[in-house]
Amino acid sequence: MATKSRADLILALFKFCKKEFPAPSPPSNRTVLEHMLYGCCLENATFESADEAFAKMQENFFDWNEVRVTTASELAELMKRSTYPRQSAISIKKTLHGIFETFYQFDLDFLRKENLSKAIAQFEKFKGVSPFVIAYVSQHGLGGHSIPLDRAMMLLFYALGIVTEAEAASGHVTGLERTIPKSQGVEFASCVHPFAVAFLNSPFNPKIREQILKLNPEAKDRFPKRGAKKVEGEEAPVAEPAADPVPEPPKDKKLAAKEQKKPTKDVEADEERPRRGRPPLAAAKDSPALKKGDAKTEKGKPDNSGKPDKSKQDKGKPAKANLSQDKLAKDKLAKDKLAKDKLAKDKPAKPKDKAAKSLPAKVVKSQTKRPKPR
Repeated sequence: MATKSRADLILALFKFCKKEFPAPSPPSNRTVLEHMLYGCCLENATFESADEAFAKMQENFFDWNEVRVTTASELAELMKRSTYPRQSAISIKKTLHGIFETFYQFDLDFLRKENLSKAIAQFEKFKGVSPFVIAYVSQHGLGGHSIPLDRAMMLLFYALGIVTEAEAASGHVTGLERTIPKSQGVEFASCVHPFAVAFLNSPFNPKIREQILKLNPEAKDRFPKRGAKKVEGEEAPVAEPAADPVPEPPKDKKLAAKEQKKPTKDVEADEERPRRGRPPLAAAKDSPALKKGDAKTEKGKPDNSGKPDKSKQDKGKPAKANLSQDKLAKDKLAKDKLAKDKLAKDKPAKPKDKAAKSLPAKVVKSQTKRPKPR
């Protein structure tokens, strides 16, 4: 049996969905902004859940600016029936932020009079606005021929063999707008979307799989796979004893040397932890606690701290460090004294008084003498 072409599969899908899922008629009095926000609610969701979420937003909020400044959690509670309520809430908030920061208003009906490509380029600059929303507002609000494709549609197209795995990841279907004319674009998207969302929510439903296999019998290999189940009655294999792990050679000699030098944490903890109880006999003989003159050993109480006495170690060592420090201090004092004497010799003596230079020595001496106390 010859494989069907992409165009044949698209037309067969359209024919099947027209019978099983009749297209709902969207309201004609919506503005461009309302079409855009409704597209955010409809992405990967059914028409019923999107209608409910959009109606709750219009009832619970004063205007669209209030929706813009509210939290995503509050919006997500209004969209509990959606497949991804939080993702839809974030998409609405980012769309409103992008519109307000670009146009400083929420009236976008003036874009209907401008060029379609220019309006789409403006929407593509908004952060967080998905290609599905841009295609939906282009088709319903601006009169363009762009079929909106979300994750549910791409999953269905991949299962049917309409797109490859790479095309499904890119979100673009080559030749879709050529196969479906502009006059049937809205009807095609409205009919196929419910079938795609049903397959997204229940990919293992036997009824949905049977319908897809009628369209393309080769779709069986592209269905999502469940986890492997254990066969009943099959004995579990006996586990063989694991061989000793062979240590891998180190990549670098320097790294290997560092790893050998670094002790493990457990070894360090064991070395730092003091041992409790009496020391062994061999260690007790050599311990400093049993030497003569120790008050604790005379009473028969060994030192359990496990640390040697620093005072006894210091007594036996010559105090070389103290002698060198005293010698340095004496040398420093002698140098300071010599420096002071040199400065005193070089410095000229200042006269005590300017008038004393002109007076004779006897008069100066008489002025400097103090009167004797009576």
